[in-house]
Order: sequence, then C-alpha cells, then structure tokens
Amino acid sequence: MMDHEQSFELLPGYIDQELSLSEALEFERHLSGCEECQRAYEEQRQVSVQLRQADLRVEAPAELVKRIKAALPGRRSLWQRLGDRFGQWSGGGSLGWAPVGAMVMSVVALSWSAGLYFSVPSSETRLTQELVDNHIRSLQFNHLSDVISTDKHTVKPWFNGKLDYTPPVVDLAQQGYPLVGGRLDYLNGRSVAVMVYRYKLHPINLYVWPGSDAGAAPHIYEQQGYHLAHWSAAGMNYWAITDAGDNELNNFIVDLRAHAAS
Repeated sequence: MMDHEQSFELLPGYIDQELSLSEALEFERHLSGCEECQRAYEEQRQVSVQLRQADLRVEAPAELVKRIKAALPGRRSLWQRLGDRFGQWSGGGSLGWAPVGAMVMSVVALSWSAGLYFSVPSSETRLTQELVDNHIRSLQFNHLSDVISTDKHTVKPWFNGKLDYTPPVVDLAQQGYPLVGGRLDYLNGRSVAVMVYRYKLHPINLYVWPGSDAGAAPHIYEQQGYHLAHWSAAGMNYWAITDAGDNELNNFIVDLRAHAAS
C-alpha cells in the first residue's frame, strides 16, 4: 500500500505522464482516498498549467539586450546582471512575478545543462586518463611485456597476426634506452601495440597505433606523477608514459624520432 512519502515522490512524474502503468494505477488508488495528496496534486497541477501558458513568454526589452551586449567582455557575472534586471522588474510591477519566475527558471535550467556539457571530459582527457590507468595496471600486475626480448627483430614479428598494422620498433640501447619487450593492450577503443623500454630502473611504455598522416610535435606534461608525451609521425599515433623525469622522456623521444624504424 502506497504511503504519503511514496506518493509525493511519484506526484511530479504522474503530472508529467512519466510513470509506468502500474505506478500510475497505484498512485491513483492512493489519491482517490487521500485528501492531503489530492490537495498537493491540485496545487502542482495548477503550477504545471501556468508554466505551460504562452503568455509567460516575454521578449527581452531593448535596453536589456543593449546592456547584455555591452557587458559581454565579462565585467560582471550573468547572475549579477539578472539580479539588477530582476530588481527593476519587481519594483516596477509591469511584468509581474510569474514571467520573472519563469525566466529565472529557464536560466537555471540552461545553466544546469551547460554545466553538464562542460563537465563531460574531452576525448583527449579520457584517453590520457585511460593511458595512465593502463600504465599503472601494467606495473601493478607485472604485465609490462607479453614478449620479453631486447632484439627488435624478435619483438616486431611477434605482433604479426595480432594487429591490423605493423608497429615500428626501434632499438635505442646505445642511447641508454634499451628495448625490453612488447605487449598488446587495449586503448582508445582498439587493440594497440606497446613497446617497452627502460631508462635505468624506469620503464617507458610506448603506445603506437595508426593515426593521422599529419605530423604533430611532442608535448610533454605531467599527470598523477607520470610524465606523458603525445605526437604523430608517418601515419602513426605515439603516446609515451614513464615515471622518469621530463628531461629523460624528452631525450628518449628525440632519440626515437631520430632513428628510422625498420
């Protein structure tokens, strides 16, 4: 049997016809025998009807448009400007409370929607976080390499048949960044090749998959204590991540880009 608390929770959905058939029938059974809920229903129904009336729509006064355009550089916040206009309307009494209330409600709804939009992380932000998570997981579960070898002629053929592309593999042992193996990983919605290098005791995960032919210079930045870099060359995307310093990562990238892949 539905109680008052459950009834009040379902009331907005019933008015907006958003309840399932079983929920609507149960709500109506409770409503037929409860005067308190009947009063609450009638009050909310009237509010809903008023908000749907066309005369709640108002054209922005020309002076308001002028002031908004003049304030676009951002001298004051939107809420401050609305507060000034609200004060004039309520003081003058020409428009009344209902239009002002409807306009404020619209602004709140638009601001909430915009907040949701801008709170969604970008594709690059999601990819970066996914890459950091993958790197940490490879360290925690001791899964740096599926194929363990310092020989690029062993690592490169290992990927044959496992990917729809052939990743470039470079040997940088003489530069102080020895190749120690490779593995398959899943990143950005696809299987990717990972070449694993080391700088002293610091592993460097190099993720490679096909991308734009347009070359993009590396940019090194830090996230969660790791240094990352992203660039593209010869139709491949490259992402490198390590807990070594930014200078060490930069030198690794310079050496890697200086050697033609075989």
